[in-house]
Amino acid sequence: MAAAARRILFVFVFGLFAFSLKQVSAGDPDMLQDLCVADLNNPVKVNGFACKSNITAEDFGFSGIANPGATNNTMGSLVTAANVQRIPGLNTLGVSMARIDYAPGGLNPPHTHPRATEMVFVLEGELDVGFITTANVLISKKINKGDTFVFPRGLVHFQKNNGKIPAAVIAAFNSQLPGTQSIAVTLFAASPSVPDDVLTKAFQVGTKEVEKIKSRLAPKKY
Repeated sequence: MAAAARRILFVFVFGLFAFSLKQVSAGDPDMLQDLCVADLNNPVKVNGFACKSNITAEDFGFSGIANPGATNNTMGSLVTAANVQRIPGLNTLGVSMARIDYAPGGLNPPHTHPRATEMVFVLEGELDVGFITTANVLISKKINKGDTFVFPRGLVHFQKNNGKIPAAVIAAFNSQLPGTQSIAVTLFAASPSVPDDVLTKAFQVGTKEVEKIKSRLAPKKY
């Protein structure tokens, strides 16, 4: 084989290999079947849910985000998820949605989605939204009815209704189960608890302040 031909073959093979690596890291792998409706009761979990055989149309629908949710809570907001746990037919499809409602002054507090990018569409009202990069730069904006905004995967973000009327958004995710970690709850209401000396040093506050925050975020017992 001539040297020129060998170089061309090498470039082609290397390019194909590089492209395959890019595809692997870009997202979930391609599905190997038409569908895999989640068997939520199956104890076997292999990076997802096992498939069930007795599927129905009900496995692919959910009406829970049609109407506003109750926002009479501490934060003044409510997230109604439409993920694989509500729609078993989403299993292996790599998408999900949610509806978020906000009372006037309501906050969806700083949190992250470790497995998905989020894109919101404002149904009603106006919101102050933002996310923080790993360089500690805040990217923020006021969005109104009909606007969209994107929160990159894994970055801390928030939404706040500073308007005088209720607000609502539809959120879309490129994951069947994005996962949510509220920063405050994760740090101050973990079980077992994060040691006080870790939190006092990290936040440069005293033990009394840490204990006060923990008591306020602790799950309510009824």
